[in-house]
Amino acid sequence: MDAYIYQDKKKLRCGYTTGACAALAAKSAVRCLVSDTRREEETILVPGGLLVRAKPEDWRISRDKEGRIRSAECAVKKDAGDDHDATDGILIYVRAEYAGDASKAEEPDSEKLVFIEGGEGIGRVTKAGLDQPPGEAAINSVPRRMIQEEAFKILEEYGVRRPLRLTVSAPEGVRIAEKTFNPVLGIEGGISILGTSGIVKPMSSEALVETIRAQLKVLYFEGRRTAAAVPGNLGAGYLTGYVFCGQENTLRKERQIKRFSDSLVICSNFIGRTVDMAGELGFSGLLLAGHIGKLGKLGNGIMDTHSREGDARLDTLLSCALEAGADRPLLLKIRCSNTTEEAIEQIEAAGFLPGTMERLMERIGEYLGRRAPLGLETEAMVFDASGRLLGKTKGADRLLSEIRKECEGNNEGQNFSG
Repeated sequence: MDAYIYQDKKKLRCGYTTGACAALAAKSAVRCLVSDTRREEETILVPGGLLVRAKPEDWRISRDKEGRIRSAECAVKKDAGDDHDATDGILIYVRAEYAGDASKAEEPDSEKLVFIEGGEGIGRVTKAGLDQPPGEAAINSVPRRMIQEEAFKILEEYGVRRPLRLTVSAPEGVRIAEKTFNPVLGIEGGISILGTSGIVKPMSSEALVETIRAQLKVLYFEGRRTAAAVPGNLGAGYLTGYVFCGQENTLRKERQIKRFSDSLVICSNFIGRTVDMAGELGFSGLLLAGHIGKLGKLGNGIMDTHSREGDARLDTLLSCALEAGADRPLLLKIRCSNTTEEAIEQIEAAGFLPGTMERLMERIGEYLGRRAPLGLETEAMVFDASGRLLGKTKGADRLLSEIRKECEGNNEGQNFSG
């Protein structure tokens, strides 16, 4: 599609969502079902206010003995533009068929005439807190409405009042779902049909933020009121290793580790937004854990830790080391370090690591406390590249104990002192 955004000084092409694909395919399949006609191209107006055009392909038409169409199915290829989307290029199918006799409603609407189901490759929701209830196909509410409205327009156009059953499928969905957050969110068996605007913006931060929100909501609906968030897999490994270090390797421990690691919220660079959402949802505690190169930025109040938003890692360590009593030669070494790891080595070699980390964690605690909504306790733990704990805020171990208690669903939590 001919829509672009500029990001990091680059012109990037936008694409369209799986929800837009399904709506386009539904419009074309219903047109074929009710009129026995096929168009080379279909066009829809998506909620984001843009026109999206696509060519329906891979037609599959079933007829009865009299030659009348019983079902019509076609696909639209997902186009993610310049975004690195796991679903880019896959085919989203919709099969249209009649679901009964003419509706008796005097003023039928799309919800009364158009029924949507999930077919092959579309995930099923297994946990509460997501857009759809447990047991339903993972076709979110906005795409459902788009599909229904486009199908209903065709019924109106051709004066048809018979109920329709539309089955959305994605044959590659089972394989591709493994590359998404669906398994963590409790969506099993395939991909989700998503999109609130119908438009995919390359490297969209909002899509990531909504995934974080979804993870938090799943935990909240499970009854959790404390949560742990990590920027990525490294942070998850550090925190999990810290919690279970030294325990005997048993089947029970393996199950505990899996349950704990599966409950960790991957917050990427969006520390501040994650804190905001945890407070909005009603959590009472949020623990942040990760590498010092990422979370160290919190010591200077930087809540979006992407490098384009700010850095100050070395400056933060330098000022903390200064408050710990470091002399000028050490401060210069810190300032000239290439990485936080190198700076930590210099500080430790000079004997100032404990004092520096104490001050850093105090500052991280202060800034998180300022950001956190009323009623939300925020704590933090930072690690080096080897997984060694470098520092933690005062209430981190107590909050971690609460998180583990809730995670295990019993009172076997303990105080983790490292």
